[in-house]
Amino acid sequence: MKEVNNSELDERLETVDVFLGDRSYGIQIGNRLLERLSDLMAEAGWNSKHAVLVADSQIPQLSQIVSSGLESSGWRVSTCYIPSGEGSKSVEQASRLWQQMLDSNTDRGSTVIALGGGVVGDLAGFAAATFARGLPLLQIPTTLLSQVDSSVGGKTGINLPGAKNIVGAFWQPRMVVIDLQTLNSLPHREFVSGLAEVVKYGVILLPELFEYLDTNAQSILDKQPAALSHIIAESCRAKALVVAEDERETTGRRAILNYGHTFAHALESVCGYGKLLHGEAVAIGMQMAARLALSLGRISSELVERQESLLKKLQLPVACPGGLSVEQLWKVMQHDKKVEHGKLRFILPSRMGQVELVNGIEQEAAIKAMQVA
Repeated sequence: MKEVNNSELDERLETVDVFLGDRSYGIQIGNRLLERLSDLMAEAGWNSKHAVLVADSQIPQLSQIVSSGLESSGWRVSTCYIPSGEGSKSVEQASRLWQQMLDSNTDRGSTVIALGGGVVGDLAGFAAATFARGLPLLQIPTTLLSQVDSSVGGKTGINLPGAKNIVGAFWQPRMVVIDLQTLNSLPHREFVSGLAEVVKYGVILLPELFEYLDTNAQSILDKQPAALSHIIAESCRAKALVVAEDERETTGRRAILNYGHTFAHALESVCGYGKLLHGEAVAIGMQMAARLALSLGRISSELVERQESLLKKLQLPVACPGGLSVEQLWKVMQHDKKVEHGKLRFILPSRMGQVELVNGIEQEAAIKAMQVA
């Protein structure tokens, strides 16, 4: 890939389109986009002048950049801070947000802006989908995980105790703005966590992305701008393609995005939301899924080993944390949306770049895959 210097990146704006008919929108990727937000929104035809800015409480400086820029362009901004962590994807936080929106005179002419990681995006998106029967939504993901995954595709929601994302709605944003500079202050562990979803796109759809990650792992870990721009854009293109084919999960195509997630959601639930980062759980879940596929004769050991090698190279975990009961994980998985007549369905690889939905997995096979080989 051509070397790109920082000054060029400052000027470059890359757009990835999500084609959904009259709900189509663009994903804008570049540097210093928060400072140009009002211009980007004007170019996209935004005519609202009241924004409900839902922001992670740990990034007040970024929320100030957004609110100040919008206010200088004539917007009225109502800022609602959300505590960090998966615990905020709750009925209580949703209710609090609805009340704040009501108190700030939010109406059908208002816009909801989600500024933060996946938790804020999911919660703010759910509020946008439900308040006043639906408000325009702008996603500004500030973590790698949310930039390549949760901000794109329109899935919003909150958790109930013991069941992740069980209450929610499909609500597409009108635009997604990805400012690469928001990653600079991200803790290393959280940044690395997001790389799991990038690896996922390589396994399920883009073998060339998998190879790029393997070749450029150190540049990515060093957060070199050109490498980050490439992997984020490719991940967004992959997800946009799948979402365009199956927006509301009616054909089964979108299910491929859940590779590793059946295991991962159970891990998060049993460990306690927030104790194991989502990407860490996905990395472990992908290894469990690969071992399950190997035990069923669907793949060779080479794919399992290549995936494990890359995950380790990117500093991601590959094994279940000690002290967890695999029987408890199985029990939690019975609440997964992919359960059918008491038997689980898993997204499993058939070769690098291709996965399939496999029905009727027995408990014994799943539990064996959860145990360290």
